[in-house]
Amino acid sequence: MSIYRIDSRISLVDLMDLSLQERTGSYIINEESLTIIETSASPSIPHLKKGLSKLNINLKDIQYIILTHIHLDHAGGAGLLLKECPNAKVIVHRKGRRHLSDPTRLIRGARAVYGEKFDDLFHPIVPIPDDRMIVMEHEEKLTLSENCTLTFYHTPGHANHHLSIFDPVSKGMFTGDTCGIQYTVGSKHFYIPSTSPNQFSPENMKDSIRMYRDLELDRLYFGHYGVTEEVSFALGEVERWLDLFMEKSEEQFSSESTVEENVKSISAVLFELTKSKMVQKGVDPDDPIFKLLTLDTNVSAMGIVDYFLRQSKGEKPS
Repeated sequence: MSIYRIDSRISLVDLMDLSLQERTGSYIINEESLTIIETSASPSIPHLKKGLSKLNINLKDIQYIILTHIHLDHAGGAGLLLKECPNAKVIVHRKGRRHLSDPTRLIRGARAVYGEKFDDLFHPIVPIPDDRMIVMEHEEKLTLSENCTLTFYHTPGHANHHLSIFDPVSKGMFTGDTCGIQYTVGSKHFYIPSTSPNQFSPENMKDSIRMYRDLELDRLYFGHYGVTEEVSFALGEVERWLDLFMEKSEEQFSSESTVEENVKSISAVLFELTKSKMVQKGVDPDDPIFKLLTLDTNVSAMGIVDYFLRQSKGEKPS
């Protein structure tokens, strides 16, 4: 577990998600109303608590736990953490609230993806009482101090229930998974979209990224992982890779194949496509970053196949 002090107000705690370094982070905003953004899954909570302790933060002083979306690698540990934070409220998109109070469908969906690994990765998932949650609508604001009022935006694409949070002090956006994943290898940074199931929409994702551009941000705070001030470059890379992902996946997809066969073939194409570019840019072919890339391209392939199947049934982006 490591802590990165981004500035005098904001720190990043490595949550050791999946027992991997720099996979998923929790952002701590040190204002009058102490705020945490993201918890990751329950096995990450001991790492988060240790980080908070090193920052001299008492759990009873936490006022808000903000979840960009309810996928378990971002929100699965929120209920467990909340049990030890008597004064905190959980902030969530209105479409995510019911799944936090009754996580049955979340659990079922994650078990379908992760199978027998589910318990090690996510257990326990603790329900959150309705009276401990606050729903934030598009462009609604939350004051943390006299100098800091956060603005919430609904940013679908990765998920329909996705929030992005604008911090006016740093002119930064906490993006969750809306504009993908930042991989860091030494001084090199790579930006790849996250297209996981089952609400992925490339159209909505592009709209959300355009909104980021219109806000003229100075920083992007990624859920996976870390912060960048190369905002225009990062967004451009995600847009470019998104188009490439969709183009290559469409070429590979076959209506005659099973879901599993399509996922396997598309995942292999996406992995080789991204790995070759990273190696071309100087990353060692045996670098452990490719363990993460294997996981991410497989989950992204699942989301793209699911998108193609929904489109074939005439479903429109919501």
